[in-house]
Amino acid sequence: MTQTELMPTELETGVDTGKGSTDGGQAGAGGARLTVLAGPTAVGKGTVAADIRERFPEIWISVSATTRKARPGEVHGVHYLFVSDEEFDRMIAADELLEWAVVHKAARYGTPRQQVLDKLAEGRPALLEIDLQGARQVRETMPEAHFVFLAPPSWDELVRRLVGRGTETPEERERRLETATLELASEKEFDVTIVNASVREAADQLVKLIRSPNISGKS
Repeated sequence: MTQTELMPTELETGVDTGKGSTDGGQAGAGGARLTVLAGPTAVGKGTVAADIRERFPEIWISVSATTRKARPGEVHGVHYLFVSDEEFDRMIAADELLEWAVVHKAARYGTPRQQVLDKLAEGRPALLEIDLQGARQVRETMPEAHFVFLAPPSWDELVRRLVGRGTETPEERERRLETATLELASEKEFDVTIVNASVREAADQLVKLIRSPNISGKS
């Protein structure tokens, strides 16, 4: 299969529903919902999440723990919890992570479990912005969640974004693009697809889905 063929026609529509959820994805008090956002590297998951954090503070966004070093401008506790390999090992051993994975054959990322459960218990909508491996783990443990795939408008645009941000070495970019082909092929596993042609529009579409009682039809 070519890279172009990995991009299904639904990506042109903005939002497309797949399997859907029959129970409304409710969890916690007051109908709080857990939404999981995943997609290929450089598609803009973090940028979309940051826009939601700024404009829709009522939606709580999980802060992942990671063993990678902070990039310029990233703040501990805001963008990620930057921890040592030893601390990450301890969190795994203590079963403190809802999900975790080695991403791009390099650093480890994981979602602290208790923070998610606490927010849902408060009745607050919660959003996890994680990688494909993590999304699959969450589906195993919390199948009532809604799973949203963030897709690029095209493969060429994905490559442009990855090269343009200039945060990886050529070797790292090659590794991430190799991973991206596999990540794009996983779109069918998700309930909904949103195409990130515009950060503001993608964020608005995601918030609409988070607030809706059910996911059905197209938006």
